[in-house]
Amino acid sequence: MRALWWVLLVVALVAVTLLALLVGTIHMSPSVALSAAFGVGDPAAIAVVQTLRLPRSLLAILVGAGLGLSGAALQGALRNTLAEPYLLGVSGGAAAGAVLAVGIGLSFALLPLASFAGALVAVGLTLFVAHASGTRGDPRVLIMGGVVVGAFANAAIMILLANEPASTVRGALWWMMGSVADATMTTVATLSLYLLVGGAALVIWARELDVLTLGDEAAAGLGVDVDAAMRRIFLAASLLAAATVAGAGLIGFVGLVVPHLARMMGARRHRPMLLASALIGGTLVVLSDIVARTIRPPADLPLGAVTAVLGVPFFLARLRKLT
Repeated sequence: MRALWWVLLVVALVAVTLLALLVGTIHMSPSVALSAAFGVGDPAAIAVVQTLRLPRSLLAILVGAGLGLSGAALQGALRNTLAEPYLLGVSGGAAAGAVLAVGIGLSFALLPLASFAGALVAVGLTLFVAHASGTRGDPRVLIMGGVVVGAFANAAIMILLANEPASTVRGALWWMMGSVADATMTTVATLSLYLLVGGAALVIWARELDVLTLGDEAAAGLGVDVDAAMRRIFLAASLLAAATVAGAGLIGFVGLVVPHLARMMGARRHRPMLLASALIGGTLVVLSDIVARTIRPPADLPLGAVTAVLGVPFFLARLRKLT
């Protein structure tokens, strides 16, 4: 990638984050919003920015970065440009794990681990379905397997919520549609830790991803333990997807769209692609959240619905090219 693209990506992320601090039910000027972010100025503005808008924006950045990294890694490992956590059922499995964890009373810090366990089960089932059909690399089979696993995860969530109070069910359903409205700095700090671990692992293993794209035989010939590399990459990608689900619920299609945008900017090797996907994903989710909370004020639209509106046409266009 050219240096200009990196500059533009950073500028775009900073610009949309600043915009997220400015707009809302109460509009602010850039100087007022920035001062409030550092605890200077009108107490009301400080409360709005530090309690509501800043945590929400930071969480959106982390969620987008995590989904972008996860999607880029899964697409590279599977050599499938339609792979992404939501479509492979990983996010659905993570959501089922999180709902189960909430039901038994686990703290928020442990939710990503519970989601991680659910994500691993989901990706294992999806790959099993594709392997059983004898066409593990066929994008259409993987997508169908992911849809089946996602539907099963949703059914499991409904069973888990069947005897819960109506208020709990409404909250869970809203969370499943994706939202960063309840963000806190504690949530941001927790998700940052998981993102740092999973993202750093993928960046370190980026060379293995480059080799895996050549095919299993070629990768083995170059000294890569294909099965071990695939397991490591799936574990890290699933951890990232699970952490985003624990922090913001189900937000689909970000992991699908973002790696394609990174390739359009010239990213060919996986290390720059992963880093670019993190920046693009953060920008896209912050922008989607701005739309979600400003298009019908004072109500919030589900963040997952906004990203789906953007992602579904892109997915259909890509799928059409493969058929």
